[in-house]
Amino acid sequence: MKIGFIGAGKMAQALARGLINSGRIAPENIIASSPKKDVPFLDQCKSMGLHTTHENTEVVHKSDVVFLAVKPIHVPKVTSEIAPSVSRNHLLVSIAMGITIRNMEALLPSKSRVVRVMPNTPSVVRAGASGFAMGSACRDGDSDVVRELLSTVGFAVEVPEAWIDPVTGLSGSGPSYMFSAIEGLADGGVKVGLPRDLAIKLAAHTLLGAAKMVLETGIHPAQLKDDVQSPGGSSIYGMHKLESGNLKGILIDAVEAATNRSRATGDKALPRDVRNTELDYATSYHTHQQNGNNNGNHDDHHDEERELRRASY
Repeated sequence: MKIGFIGAGKMAQALARGLINSGRIAPENIIASSPKKDVPFLDQCKSMGLHTTHENTEVVHKSDVVFLAVKPIHVPKVTSEIAPSVSRNHLLVSIAMGITIRNMEALLPSKSRVVRVMPNTPSVVRAGASGFAMGSACRDGDSDVVRELLSTVGFAVEVPEAWIDPVTGLSGSGPSYMFSAIEGLADGGVKVGLPRDLAIKLAAHTLLGAAKMVLETGIHPAQLKDDVQSPGGSSIYGMHKLESGNLKGILIDAVEAATNRSRATGDKALPRDVRNTELDYATSYHTHQQNGNNNGNHDDHHDEERELRRASY
C-alpha cells in the first residue's frame, strides 16, 4: 500500500511516523507534499525516509491512500488541483476541521471515496484519539483500512459523520484543556513548595494514571473519584474547591464551544440547510441506537450505522 500526505505539518508527520514505527508501511512507500515556503516540513519528512515533492498531483499519482492534511481554508484550492488525478482507486482521508464529506465529494469526481477524520496532537507520541466517518461511496473494507492506519498512532473509532464536530470539541481540542489542567496542578504544587519540574511531572503522571484507570478498569469516573475521597480527607477538601469553581460545567462549556466552532467552520463552505440536515441525522441516529439497545439488538450495530450514514446523503 502506498500512502500520500498533501500537507506535511505536525499531524502528517505524526501519522507517517506511526505508520513507519508500527512496521505497517515502509518509509519508501510514503510521499508528502508541501508548498515551497514550507521546505522545513519536507526536510523533516526526508529525515524519516519519506519521498517529498512540491506537487500535490504527484502525491495522488503515487498513492493508494491520500491524507488531505491542510487547513480548511486551503481545501477548495487543493481539491480543485488534484481532482483531475483522483480516481475510484484512491481513498481520500481528510483531516480538515469542519469540512464535511458532502463538501469534499462536491469538489472531487463523482463517487470519490472520501473519509473524514478528526485526530488529535497526542498522535505525535502514538497516544492519539481519532474519530472517523466514511463517505457514501466508500467500498467495503475501507473502514478497516482507515482504522488500521489510524490505530498506529493511538485509539481510532468509526462514528457517524454528524459526530465528528463533537469529536473535535472533545478529543480534538481536549489535549489543550488537559495541558491547562496539568499546568494548573503544577502551579498548585509550586505554591505549596514543590520544585516546578517535579510538580509538572507529578501532575502529568497523575492525569496519565487516572486515564489508564478509566480505560483499564471500566469503572465510571464518578465512582473512581469517590473511591479516592476518604471521609474528612484531603481529596474531598480539594474537590469542594473544584465544585465551587464549577469545573465540570466549565469543561462542558469548552467542549460545546469548540464543537460549535468546528460547525461554524464548515458552515462557511456549506448551505445552512445541509448542516441542519446533519444535525437532525445526529439526533435520529442517537434515538435509533437507543431503541436498538433497548430491544437487545447489538449484533447489527455496525450495519445499521452504515445504512443510516448512507441514508443521510
